[in-house]
Amino acid sequence: MKGLKTERLRMLSPAIGCWLLGVLLLSSMPVLYADDSGVMRYPRRADGDEFRSSYELAQLQLALDKAGSSLRLEPSHYSMEQERALVNLERNERLDVAWSMTSRDREQRLLPVRIPLDKGLFGWRIALLPSHRAELLKDVRNLDDLRQFTAGQGHDWPDSAILRSHGLPVTTSSSYGSLFRMLQAQRFDYFPRSMIEIWDELEHPRGQRLVADPYVLLHYPTAMYFFFSLQRPELAETVRRGMEAAIADGSFERLFQQHFAASLERAHLDQRRVIKLHNPLMPSATPLQRRELWFTPAAQAR
Repeated sequence: MKGLKTERLRMLSPAIGCWLLGVLLLSSMPVLYADDSGVMRYPRRADGDEFRSSYELAQLQLALDKAGSSLRLEPSHYSMEQERALVNLERNERLDVAWSMTSRDREQRLLPVRIPLDKGLFGWRIALLPSHRAELLKDVRNLDDLRQFTAGQGHDWPDSAILRSHGLPVTTSSSYGSLFRMLQAQRFDYFPRSMIEIWDELEHPRGQRLVADPYVLLHYPTAMYFFFSLQRPELAETVRRGMEAAIADGSFERLFQQHFAASLERAHLDQRRVIKLHNPLMPSATPLQRRELWFTPAAQAR
């Protein structure tokens, strides 16, 4: 009887070995999202904030089309604040792509496509103010004048560090939506917003009783990029190729103008006092030498 059991085990051992090998191989495989499902997942916005992703998604779809990719764009199952999305992307979990203002830290953690889809406009900032304080910055001429007032920003936004590096007081929040309530409650004085955000935000219900300051423009060099996991260079390369093709044939610029030409005209840049700031977080690899990638007021006026 003992010999019979031993013989059965010998007969089963090759099958067991193959099964164990298969389990080990499956457990060591990376978690894939875009390529195995035909879907590229991006961070879902909170309900009512979907408008904040319309331009970025349009540029991303354009890049995929120009690259000949069949990937479909789908939002994540749950809405995500910025830092949570970047952490998930870094871990190659639940997301395939995100977009964000760049910094040295983010470019170390993630793989950027170094084409500024905002043409640098994230660094052109106009202050949101409570309507009853619309004249708050009327006499601001320089940094010293601006240091009398406190800005509101997200706690994990690179902008917070940029403003603080110039001695500008900053109050932060972990929630984008709460910053509007804090501004109304005068927890801080002004909320610097990029020119590609501010007008849509004023038309949103949370923008009621807020106005855009007409006097001052903050400007610091920065870029908003598409970011990918370091484990997914093939996705980054697909989007990079598509964006370069869209730049070459003019479709990138047409889409940019379609979304922001009216906003740029509404900003009245030539009537504002510009306060220029240095960006200590700017990565050295930023393609500042490629002038066609960046917005300039003179080029817009032509």
